[in-house]
Amino acid sequence: MADAARSLRPETLQAANKPYHHGDLQNALVDAAQTILEREGPAALSLRAVAREAGVSPAAPYHHFKDKDELINAVAQRGFQMLTECMHVASEKKETDAERGLALGVAYVCFARDHPAMYHTMFDASRKRDPKYAGSGGRQHSSAYQMAREVREREGVRTGAAPLDIELTTIANWCAAHGLAELSQSNGFDDLKKQLGGDEAFFAAVLSHLGAAASR
Repeated sequence: MADAARSLRPETLQAANKPYHHGDLQNALVDAAQTILEREGPAALSLRAVAREAGVSPAAPYHHFKDKDELINAVAQRGFQMLTECMHVASEKKETDAERGLALGVAYVCFARDHPAMYHTMFDASRKRDPKYAGSGGRQHSSAYQMAREVREREGVRTGAAPLDIELTTIANWCAAHGLAELSQSNGFDDLKKQLGGDEAFFAAVLSHLGAAASR
């Protein structure tokens, strides 16, 4: 799962490091913005910096983005696409819905760990557009969210769960993964990670214990 997240990065960064000469300028600018973001952090992002990174004139980005906020929204959308791909790769070979659900959660947290600047940019941008912490256009249109919901719907068919329960279960699992992604950035769990065999084992153990106390 961590490999899936990392595998998306080198080719994109390599492309962004090459001066732009022809082709899709908008994607080249987003590539350049991603490179700056992951190399220097959100504070370094500007239309001028992106133009310099892409090897185009300072005026070129304005043909596609009216201001920095539009550029950041495009970068955030790229991030959600990356997250969706990571989740897909992590879950596609799992045999049961329970395994797929757990794999989706672990992949989510691994993505946040491997792409912290991108992750925070994604959710900072989406908070400004929609209070429900989602991808472009709201959580219903976040492909990562929809993927998780589809797994829960299949579980719901098997268990006879009502649509509202499926929705709430999806949100609960999403909140758990998002919270774990934030909390795990500290070193407060280092001992547990070591005891369990590393980051991913720790993430899986935490997420697999959701609701365990309430069920007893």
